[in-house]
Amino acid sequence: MAEDTAEIKVGDKSIELPLITGTENETAINIGALRAQSGLITLDPGYKNTGATRSAITFLDGEKGILRYRGYSIEELAEKSTFLEVAYLLIYGELPDAKTQQEFNTGITHHTLVHEDIKKILEGFPSNAHPMGVLSSLVTSLTAFYPESLDPNRSADAVDLSIIRILAKMPTFAAWAYK
Repeated sequence: MAEDTAEIKVGDKSIELPLITGTENETAINIGALRAQSGLITLDPGYKNTGATRSAITFLDGEKGILRYRGYSIEELAEKSTFLEVAYLLIYGELPDAKTQQEFNTGITHHTLVHEDIKKILEGFPSNAHPMGVLSSLVTSLTAFYPESLDPNRSADAVDLSIIRILAKMPTFAAWAYK
């Protein structure tokens, strides 16, 4: 058995599964092929020992009370960073310098205006509609107002613009959905 695999024996059958190393140097067994190779599945009550995905954004260890985004503890970000600084960190992988943050904030401020026709969409919902259904629908409706955002060949700048538009309009959408 190679060093970078784990071996599971079921009866007289031996199955090798790859080991992977996470962003915090934790080791995991990739069981993605377990069922195909053995017909077996795993049971992890409460998902206390299951990583759902590989992530360069979030590290979570609930038993130790650790939550980090891009290597920064949630406590540090909550104490020292604004919402938009953390948003920038999550999207682009690093905290922005002062100039970059100012440009990002200006872009957000510039795109806060919500097209009046979106209010007509909002009025189409029942008064007792769940706010999350309303909110997700309002976000999705942006593609009707900015169809170029759906272009699979759009540039990185166009993707950034879509991100900025969503962040800019989200406070208004959330308030509308809640009300």
